[in-house]
Amino acid sequence: MRSLPFACRGDMPRTKFAAPAALSSANPGICHMPTFTRFLVPLLFSGLFLAGCSSMKPYTDSPQYDESRNRFEHPAGYRNDKGLFDVLGLAGAFLTREDDPAEKNGMPLIDPTKVPPADMDGRDVTWIGHASLLFRHNGVSVLTDPVFSDRASPFAFSGPKRVVPPAYTADTLPKVDILIVSHAHYDHLDLPGLKRLAALQPDIRVVVPLGLARYLSRAGFTDVTEIDWWQNTERDGTTITATPVRHWASRSPFDRNKTLWAGFMFRFEDGYQFYFAGDTGYSADFTETRERLGAPDFAAIPIGAYEPREFMRESHCNPEEAVRIFQDLGAGQAIGVHWGTFKLTLEPLAEPPQRLRAALQEAGIPVDRFRALTHGERWDL
Repeated sequence: MRSLPFACRGDMPRTKFAAPAALSSANPGICHMPTFTRFLVPLLFSGLFLAGCSSMKPYTDSPQYDESRNRFEHPAGYRNDKGLFDVLGLAGAFLTREDDPAEKNGMPLIDPTKVPPADMDGRDVTWIGHASLLFRHNGVSVLTDPVFSDRASPFAFSGPKRVVPPAYTADTLPKVDILIVSHAHYDHLDLPGLKRLAALQPDIRVVVPLGLARYLSRAGFTDVTEIDWWQNTERDGTTITATPVRHWASRSPFDRNKTLWAGFMFRFEDGYQFYFAGDTGYSADFTETRERLGAPDFAAIPIGAYEPREFMRESHCNPEEAVRIFQDLGAGQAIGVHWGTFKLTLEPLAEPPQRLRAALQEAGIPVDRFRALTHGERWDL
Protein backbone atom coordinates (compact mmCIF):
# COMPACT_ATOMS: atom_id res chain seq x y z
CA MET A 1 0.00 0.00 0.00
CA ARG A 2 1.20 3.51 -0.76
CA SER A 3 2.02 5.91 2.03
CA LEU A 4 -0.29 8.82 2.80
CA PRO A 5 0.69 12.49 2.92
CA PHE A 6 -0.32 12.59 6.57
CA ALA A 7 0.87 15.62 8.52
CA CYS A 8 -1.22 15.19 11.65
CA ARG A 9 -1.91 18.49 13.38
CA GLY A 10 -1.47 17.51 17.03
CA ASP A 11 1.07 18.67 19.57
CA MET A 12 1.49 15.34 21.34
CA PRO A 13 5.07 14.26 21.93
CA ARG A 14 6.51 11.78 19.47
CA THR A 15 6.82 8.26 20.75
CA LYS A 16 10.30 8.09 19.28
CA PHE A 17 12.69 10.62 17.80
CA ALA A 18 14.53 9.13 14.86
CA ALA A 19 17.79 10.97 14.26
CA PRO A 20 18.00 12.29 10.67
CA ALA A 21 21.63 11.15 10.52
CA ALA A 22 20.39 7.58 10.28
CA LEU A 23 19.07 8.30 6.80
CA SER A 24 21.01 8.45 3.57
CA SER A 25 20.10 9.71 0.14
CA ALA A 26 20.73 6.20 -1.18
CA ASN A 27 18.32 4.63 1.32
CA PRO A 28 16.01 7.43 2.40
CA GLY A 29 13.23 5.34 3.93
CA ILE A 30 9.63 5.69 2.83
CA CYS A 31 6.50 5.98 4.94
CA HIS A 32 4.39 2.83 4.49
CA MET A 33 1.16 2.34 6.43
CA PRO A 34 -0.69 -0.98 6.34
CA THR A 35 -4.19 0.43 6.62
CA PHE A 36 -6.02 3.70 6.32
CA THR A 37 -6.93 3.34 10.01
CA ARG A 38 -3.30 3.83 10.87
CA PHE A 39 -3.57 7.23 9.25
CA LEU A 40 -6.88 8.33 10.68
CA VAL A 41 -6.80 7.04 14.26
CA PRO A 42 -3.62 8.90 15.34
CA LEU A 43 -5.04 12.07 13.82
CA LEU A 44 -8.23 11.82 15.85
CA PHE A 45 -6.58 10.76 19.10
CA SER A 46 -4.01 13.55 18.93
CA GLY A 47 -6.74 16.09 18.42
CA LEU A 48 -8.91 14.72 21.22
CA PHE A 49 -5.93 14.79 23.55
CA LEU A 50 -5.26 18.41 22.74
CA ALA A 51 -8.87 19.43 22.97
CA GLY A 52 -8.95 18.13 26.53
CA CYS A 53 -5.68 19.45 27.88
CA SER A 54 -4.62 22.62 26.08
CA SER A 55 -5.91 26.15 25.73
CA MET A 56 -4.87 28.96 23.47
CA LYS A 57 -4.61 32.59 24.45
CA PRO A 58 -7.05 34.78 22.49
CA TYR A 59 -5.29 37.65 20.71
CA THR A 60 -8.20 40.07 20.68
CA ASP A 61 -5.93 43.11 20.19
CA SER A 62 -4.78 41.82 16.81
CA PRO A 63 -6.61 43.13 13.72
CA GLN A 64 -6.24 39.61 12.34
CA TYR A 65 -8.13 37.98 15.23
CA ASP A 66 -11.82 37.28 14.64
CA GLU A 67 -13.46 37.22 18.08
CA SER A 68 -16.71 35.78 16.70
CA ARG A 69 -14.83 32.71 15.41
CA ASN A 70 -12.15 32.78 18.12
CA ARG A 71 -9.32 32.46 15.62
CA PHE A 72 -7.10 34.36 13.21
CA GLU A 73 -8.44 35.15 9.74
CA HIS A 74 -6.92 36.61 6.59
CA PRO A 75 -8.43 40.11 6.05
CA ALA A 76 -9.33 39.28 2.43
CA GLY A 77 -11.78 36.71 3.77
CA TYR A 78 -9.76 33.66 2.76
CA ARG A 79 -10.49 30.57 4.84
CA ASN A 80 -9.05 27.12 4.40
CA ASP A 81 -12.10 25.18 5.53
CA LYS A 82 -11.44 21.85 3.88
CA GLY A 83 -13.58 19.22 5.58
CA LEU A 84 -13.08 15.56 6.38
CA PHE A 85 -14.45 14.41 3.02
CA ASP A 86 -12.00 16.70 1.22
CA VAL A 87 -9.13 15.19 3.20
CA LEU A 88 -10.38 11.66 2.54
CA GLY A 89 -10.61 12.43 -1.17
CA LEU A 90 -7.01 13.66 -1.19
CA ALA A 91 -5.92 10.56 0.72
CA GLY A 92 -7.59 8.35 -1.86
CA ALA A 93 -5.90 10.19 -4.72
CA PHE A 94 -2.57 9.85 -2.93
CA LEU A 95 -2.98 6.09 -2.56
CA THR A 96 -3.64 5.65 -6.29
CA ARG A 97 -1.00 8.08 -7.57
CA GLU A 98 1.66 7.17 -10.09
CA ASP A 99 5.06 6.01 -8.85
CA ASP A 100 7.51 8.78 -8.00
CA PRO A 101 11.12 7.55 -8.41
CA ALA A 102 12.40 10.09 -5.88
CA GLU A 103 10.38 8.45 -3.12
CA LYS A 104 12.37 5.27 -3.61
CA ASN A 105 15.74 6.65 -4.71
CA GLY A 106 15.88 9.87 -2.69
CA MET A 107 17.08 13.28 -3.85
CA PRO A 108 20.67 14.48 -4.38
CA LEU A 109 22.44 15.84 -1.31
CA ILE A 110 25.57 17.94 -0.84
CA ASP A 111 27.19 17.82 2.61
CA PRO A 112 27.84 21.51 3.43
CA THR A 113 30.28 20.55 6.18
CA LYS A 114 32.63 19.10 3.55
CA VAL A 115 32.89 22.12 1.26
CA PRO A 116 35.19 25.13 1.78
CA PRO A 117 33.70 27.47 4.41
CA ALA A 118 31.99 30.65 3.31
CA ASP A 119 33.32 34.12 4.00
CA MET A 120 31.65 35.03 7.30
CA ASP A 121 31.56 38.69 6.30
CA GLY A 122 30.03 37.91 2.91
CA ARG A 123 26.54 36.87 1.85
CA ASP A 124 25.30 33.36 1.08
CA VAL A 125 22.37 30.99 1.49
CA THR A 126 22.39 27.23 2.08
CA TRP A 127 19.29 25.13 1.45
CA ILE A 128 19.01 22.69 4.35
CA GLY A 129 15.82 21.18 2.93
CA HIS A 130 12.10 21.98 2.60
CA ALA A 131 11.65 25.52 4.02
CA SER A 132 14.84 25.40 6.11
CA LEU A 133 17.52 27.87 5.05
CA LEU A 134 20.69 29.24 6.56
CA PHE A 135 21.03 32.80 5.25
CA ARG A 136 24.13 34.82 6.16
CA HIS A 137 24.81 38.49 5.57
CA ASN A 138 27.76 40.47 6.90
CA GLY A 139 28.28 38.20 9.88
CA VAL A 140 24.57 37.79 10.81
CA SER A 141 23.18 34.25 10.42
CA VAL A 142 19.44 33.68 9.97
CA LEU A 143 17.83 30.23 10.23
CA THR A 144 14.31 29.70 8.82
CA ASP A 145 11.78 27.00 9.73
CA PRO A 146 14.33 24.39 10.86
CA VAL A 147 13.03 20.82 10.55
CA PHE A 148 15.55 18.12 11.45
CA SER A 149 13.24 15.23 12.34
CA ASP A 150 12.62 12.15 10.24
CA ARG A 151 8.91 12.85 9.80
CA ALA A 152 6.75 15.96 9.50
CA SER A 153 4.34 14.53 12.06
CA PRO A 154 3.89 14.18 15.83
CA PHE A 155 4.43 10.43 15.51
CA ALA A 156 7.50 8.35 14.70
CA PHE A 157 5.43 5.63 13.01
CA SER A 158 3.34 7.64 10.53
CA GLY A 159 3.33 10.83 8.56
CA PRO A 160 5.39 12.26 5.70
CA LYS A 161 8.90 10.84 5.88
CA ARG A 162 12.04 12.41 4.49
CA VAL A 163 13.38 11.22 1.17
CA VAL A 164 16.66 13.02 1.90
CA PRO A 165 18.35 13.94 5.22
CA PRO A 166 18.66 17.55 6.32
CA ALA A 167 21.87 19.05 4.98
CA TYR A 168 22.62 20.32 8.49
CA THR A 169 21.45 18.77 11.74
CA ALA A 170 21.09 20.69 14.98
CA ASP A 171 24.51 19.31 15.92
CA THR A 172 26.31 20.36 12.73
CA LEU A 173 24.77 23.80 12.22
CA PRO A 174 27.16 26.76 12.35
CA LYS A 175 26.40 29.53 14.84
CA VAL A 176 22.90 30.97 14.39
CA ASP A 177 22.03 34.52 15.45
CA ILE A 178 18.34 34.77 14.51
CA LEU A 179 15.73 32.02 14.16
CA ILE A 180 12.25 32.40 12.69
CA VAL A 181 9.36 29.94 12.48
CA SER A 182 6.65 30.97 10.03
CA HIS A 183 3.72 28.92 11.37
CA ALA A 184 2.65 25.90 13.40
CA HIS A 185 2.43 23.12 10.80
CA TYR A 186 4.70 20.15 11.46
CA ASP A 187 6.78 20.61 8.32
CA HIS A 188 7.77 24.06 9.65
CA LEU A 189 7.62 23.77 13.46
CA ASP A 190 9.64 20.73 14.58
CA LEU A 191 9.69 20.64 18.39
CA PRO A 192 12.13 17.72 18.86
CA GLY A 193 14.60 19.35 16.48
CA LEU A 194 14.14 22.74 18.11
CA LYS A 195 14.73 21.26 21.56
CA ARG A 196 18.03 19.82 20.40
CA LEU A 197 19.03 23.12 18.81
CA ALA A 198 18.09 25.05 21.97
CA ALA A 199 20.23 22.70 24.06
CA LEU A 200 23.21 23.50 21.83
CA GLN A 201 22.56 27.18 21.07
CA PRO A 202 20.14 28.49 23.75
CA ASP A 203 20.98 32.16 23.12
CA ILE A 204 19.60 32.30 19.57
CA ARG A 205 17.22 35.24 19.18
CA VAL A 206 13.86 33.84 18.09
CA VAL A 207 11.07 35.73 16.30
CA VAL A 208 7.69 34.11 15.58
CA PRO A 209 4.09 35.10 14.72
CA LEU A 210 1.49 35.53 17.46
CA GLY A 211 0.82 32.38 19.45
CA LEU A 212 4.04 30.51 18.72
CA ALA A 213 6.24 31.89 21.51
CA ARG A 214 5.07 29.23 23.95
CA TYR A 215 6.33 26.45 21.67
CA LEU A 216 9.77 27.99 21.28
CA SER A 217 10.06 28.79 24.98
CA ARG A 218 9.02 25.24 25.78
CA ALA A 219 11.76 24.02 23.45
CA GLY A 220 14.32 25.84 25.62
CA PHE A 221 15.00 29.16 23.90
CA THR A 222 15.27 32.10 26.28
CA ASP A 223 14.97 35.09 23.90
CA VAL A 224 11.65 34.69 22.08
CA THR A 225 9.55 37.49 20.60
CA GLU A 226 6.19 37.10 18.87
CA ILE A 227 4.86 39.79 16.54
CA ASP A 228 1.74 40.51 14.52
CA TRP A 229 1.60 41.31 10.80
CA TRP A 230 3.35 44.62 10.06
CA GLN A 231 4.90 44.74 13.52
CA ASN A 232 8.68 44.63 13.74
CA THR A 233 11.45 43.94 16.20
CA GLU A 234 15.20 44.49 16.09
CA ARG A 235 17.81 41.79 16.64
CA ASP A 236 21.55 42.22 16.16
CA GLY A 237 20.98 45.48 14.27
CA THR A 238 18.55 43.71 11.93
CA THR A 239 14.92 44.84 11.71
CA ILE A 240 12.49 41.93 11.30
CA THR A 241 8.93 42.62 10.13
CA ALA A 242 6.14 40.03 10.00
CA THR A 243 4.06 40.21 6.82
CA PRO A 244 0.72 38.72 5.77
CA VAL A 245 0.66 35.64 3.57
CA ARG A 246 -2.20 33.45 2.36
CA HIS A 247 -2.06 30.35 4.53
CA TRP A 248 -3.39 28.94 7.81
CA ALA A 249 -2.14 27.15 10.93
CA SER A 250 -2.95 24.23 13.22
CA ARG A 251 -1.36 21.32 15.06
CA SER A 252 -4.56 19.33 15.66
CA PRO A 253 -8.07 19.17 14.20
CA PHE A 254 -9.23 21.39 17.05
CA ASP A 255 -6.87 24.39 17.03
CA ARG A 256 -7.22 25.69 13.48
CA ASN A 257 -5.90 29.25 13.17
CA LYS A 258 -5.46 29.70 16.91
CA THR A 259 -1.92 30.85 16.09
CA LEU A 260 -0.89 33.27 13.35
CA TRP A 261 1.18 32.53 10.24
CA ALA A 262 3.50 35.00 8.52
CA GLY A 263 6.25 35.84 6.09
CA PHE A 264 9.23 37.86 7.33
CA MET A 265 11.24 40.75 5.92
CA PHE A 266 14.77 41.25 7.27
CA ARG A 267 16.41 44.63 6.85
CA PHE A 268 20.10 44.55 7.75
CA GLU A 269 22.15 47.49 8.97
CA ASP A 270 23.46 48.29 5.49
CA GLY A 271 19.93 48.37 4.03
CA TYR A 272 20.07 44.95 2.35
CA GLN A 273 16.71 43.14 2.55
CA PHE A 274 15.92 39.41 2.70
CA TYR A 275 12.33 38.19 2.48
CA PHE A 276 11.13 34.75 3.62
CA ALA A 277 7.61 33.93 2.42
CA GLY A 278 7.14 30.87 4.64
CA ASP A 279 4.21 28.89 3.27
CA THR A 280 1.64 30.63 1.09
CA GLY A 281 -0.80 30.70 -1.76
CA TYR A 282 -0.71 33.50 -4.29
CA SER A 283 -2.33 36.76 -3.15
CA ALA A 284 -2.06 40.54 -3.31
CA ASP A 285 -0.10 40.46 -0.04
CA PHE A 286 3.24 40.50 -1.86
CA THR A 287 2.49 43.69 -3.76
CA GLU A 288 1.50 45.31 -0.46
CA THR A 289 4.69 44.03 1.16
CA ARG A 290 6.80 45.71 -1.53
CA GLU A 291 4.78 48.93 -1.26
CA ARG A 292 5.17 49.09 2.53
CA LEU A 293 8.68 47.73 3.04
CA GLY A 294 10.41 48.06 -0.32
CA ALA A 295 11.61 45.36 -2.69
CA PRO A 296 13.79 42.65 -1.16
CA ASP A 297 17.24 42.06 -2.59
CA PHE A 298 16.78 38.33 -2.01
CA ALA A 299 13.67 36.24 -1.39
CA ALA A 300 12.81 32.65 -0.43
CA ILE A 301 9.57 31.61 -2.15
CA PRO A 302 7.80 28.21 -1.95
CA ILE A 303 7.53 26.29 -5.23
CA GLY A 304 6.25 22.85 -4.14
CA ALA A 305 3.30 20.97 -2.57
CA TYR A 306 0.72 22.26 -5.06
CA GLU A 307 -1.24 19.30 -6.52
CA PRO A 308 -4.14 18.63 -6.75
CA ARG A 309 -4.64 22.28 -7.59
CA GLU A 310 -8.28 22.51 -6.51
CA PHE A 311 -7.25 21.39 -3.02
CA MET A 312 -3.97 23.25 -2.63
CA ARG A 313 -4.52 26.52 -4.52
CA GLU A 314 -5.69 28.58 -1.56
CA SER A 315 -2.67 27.84 0.63
CA HIS A 316 0.20 26.66 -1.62
CA CYS A 317 1.46 28.48 -4.70
CA ASN A 318 2.71 26.51 -7.69
CA PRO A 319 5.92 27.42 -9.59
CA GLU A 320 4.08 29.70 -12.01
CA GLU A 321 2.52 31.60 -9.12
CA ALA A 322 5.90 31.69 -7.37
CA VAL A 323 7.24 33.62 -10.36
CA ARG A 324 4.34 36.08 -10.00
CA ILE A 325 5.23 36.49 -6.32
CA PHE A 326 8.84 37.14 -7.35
CA GLN A 327 7.62 39.84 -9.73
CA ASP A 328 5.15 41.35 -7.23
CA LEU A 329 7.90 41.62 -4.61
CA GLY A 330 10.32 43.13 -7.12
CA ALA A 331 12.98 40.80 -5.72
CA GLY A 332 16.49 40.94 -7.09
CA GLN A 333 17.16 37.22 -6.63
CA ALA A 334 15.26 34.30 -5.12
CA ILE A 335 15.52 30.68 -4.05
CA GLY A 336 12.71 28.16 -4.40
CA VAL A 337 11.88 26.29 -1.19
CA HIS A 338 9.22 23.89 0.14
CA TRP A 339 9.85 21.10 -2.36
CA GLY A 340 11.72 17.82 -2.81
CA THR A 341 12.15 16.86 0.87
CA PHE A 342 8.83 15.34 2.00
CA LYS A 343 6.20 13.74 -0.23
CA LEU A 344 3.31 15.97 0.81
CA THR A 345 1.22 16.21 -2.36
CA LEU A 346 0.65 14.59 -5.73
CA GLU A 347 3.20 16.25 -8.02
CA PRO A 348 6.51 14.39 -8.57
CA LEU A 349 9.14 15.50 -6.07
CA ALA A 350 11.53 16.62 -8.80
CA GLU A 351 8.94 18.53 -10.86
CA PRO A 352 8.90 22.00 -9.20
CA PRO A 353 12.34 23.17 -10.47
CA GLN A 354 11.44 22.12 -14.02
CA ARG A 355 8.22 24.12 -13.96
CA LEU A 356 9.99 27.03 -12.28
CA ARG A 357 12.55 27.24 -15.08
CA ALA A 358 9.83 27.10 -17.73
CA ALA A 359 7.80 29.81 -15.98
CA LEU A 360 10.85 32.07 -15.70
CA GLN A 361 11.61 31.64 -19.38
CA GLU A 362 7.99 32.36 -20.26
CA ALA A 363 8.16 35.57 -18.20
CA GLY A 364 11.48 36.61 -19.76
CA ILE A 365 13.33 36.42 -16.43
CA PRO A 366 16.91 35.07 -16.41
CA VAL A 367 16.79 31.64 -14.76
CA ASP A 368 19.86 32.40 -12.64
CA ARG A 369 17.90 35.08 -10.75
CA PHE A 370 15.45 32.56 -9.24
CA ARG A 371 17.11 29.23 -8.52
CA ALA A 372 16.16 25.86 -7.05
CA LEU A 373 19.24 24.46 -5.31
CA THR A 374 20.33 20.92 -4.55
CA HIS A 375 19.82 19.92 -0.91
CA GLY A 376 22.85 21.23 0.97
CA GLU A 377 24.00 23.51 -1.84
CA ARG A 378 25.36 26.95 -0.94
CA TRP A 379 24.71 29.95 -3.17
CA ASP A 380 27.23 32.76 -2.73
CA LEU A 381 25.29 35.94 -3.41
